[in-house]
Amino acid sequence: MGTKEKIQNAYIEHLLTEGKQPASVFIFAKKNKMAEEEFYKFYASFSAIEADIWNDLFSKTIAEIKSQEVWEQYSAREKALSFFYSFFELLKSKRSYALHSVRNFKKGIKTPTALSSAKETFTEFSTQIIQDGLESGELSERKFISDKYVDALWLQVAFLLNFWIKDQSAGFEKTDEAIEKGINVTFDLFQRSPIDNLFEYGKFLAQHAGIKMAF
Repeated sequence: MGTKEKIQNAYIEHLLTEGKQPASVFIFAKKNKMAEEEFYKFYASFSAIEADIWNDLFSKTIAEIKSQEVWEQYSAREKALSFFYSFFELLKSKRSYALHSVRNFKKGIKTPTALSSAKETFTEFSTQIIQDGLESGELSERKFISDKYVDALWLQVAFLLNFWIKDQSAGFEKTDEAIEKGINVTFDLFQRSPIDNLFEYGKFLAQHAGIKMAF
């Protein structure tokens, strides 16, 4: 065997045919005609395989969209939309695995272990597009809030992943609608609004009219 991709594929096949992880690395390696130490050259555990599968999906999506000639001309909003559309298109090839994996995520606010590496990859990507949007003026710089824009995009990942898992529409067209509406609403909130104008006016009055404000 001898490659990460082959190990991943063998692991996914086992999960989907047996409905559970292999009993041990020894049994998994023997079944796939590889030495146990060969497995450990690539992965320390089955959980590490799962994290790598998810991280690869995120990394491949990012590499693909960044390779497009129009990428540098995209706004921050368009870059986010491009990621989400492309990610869920790629995820179709791993839907059976994704269904199995997501259903085994522990419920709670903590990021599932299987998504820990993927979250780091996504955070690095989304931090850059948010920074680009702030620098261009597309997004509004807000004290204590703009630092949370990246977290809001990760929440969209979690929401849309769960939506897609349950989506029964042809071609998952409802997921495409959810992406469009969710990302557009999120970026509308990131952009300047009448509330921002109100705060700016309040600061102006505080500085130039001697009026004390609460912010």
